[in-house]
Amino acid sequence: MIYLLSPLTKAGTQPLPMIDFEVVADRIDFAQSNLLMFTSKQAVEVAEEIDPHWKSYPTIAIGGATKAKIETMGGKVVYHPKSFYGEHLAKDIIEFFSDKTILYLRPETVSFDSKGFLAQAGIDLHEQVIYRTLCRTYKRDDQPKRGAIIIFTSPSTIRCFFANFVWDESYTAVLIGHATKAHLPKGCRYAVADAPLIDSCIKKAKEIEKTSDI
Repeated sequence: MIYLLSPLTKAGTQPLPMIDFEVVADRIDFAQSNLLMFTSKQAVEVAEEIDPHWKSYPTIAIGGATKAKIETMGGKVVYHPKSFYGEHLAKDIIEFFSDKTILYLRPETVSFDSKGFLAQAGIDLHEQVIYRTLCRTYKRDDQPKRGAIIIFTSPSTIRCFFANFVWDESYTAVLIGHATKAHLPKGCRYAVADAPLIDSCIKKAKEIEKTSDI
């Protein structure tokens, strides 16, 4: 059984969504910014809910799903980095956008301090928290079955999973990327998807499922 912890529902997986989203801003402060940065499609959806005017600004899109969401909603992506893990992203911003004033529309909790890293290079990244993630609550009876392959799509899904359940040694985790891997407790068997996409996670999970003897 392949369990998907994302809010999305995908064929071939058992949905076990771990997080909900709560909007925490009623306006977006575009003052003094001429470039926006999004690191999740959820942030794009929340920005649209708060103020559709965000689409008049060029954007940096982190991740393929984020880029697709921006373009679907009518926004303009001017940069989509090949690597978007913490330091690599910050170095790209320093190289290509040192003359821009960037507004990062972000969740309450992030896995990398982009603002602090960029400040070392003299780049002032403006940030505005526009939403937060909340853990869903499950009963112990909802625990995945032995031998389950569990897809974690963010550090938040890891945190919320372990707030609800105890890891079984028969489980295998499939992680959407190395930034997520850093949050998985030691001792958990895991594999990292070949690309930072949910479909790639599912593909990896099915490869593992074929070779499983549980």
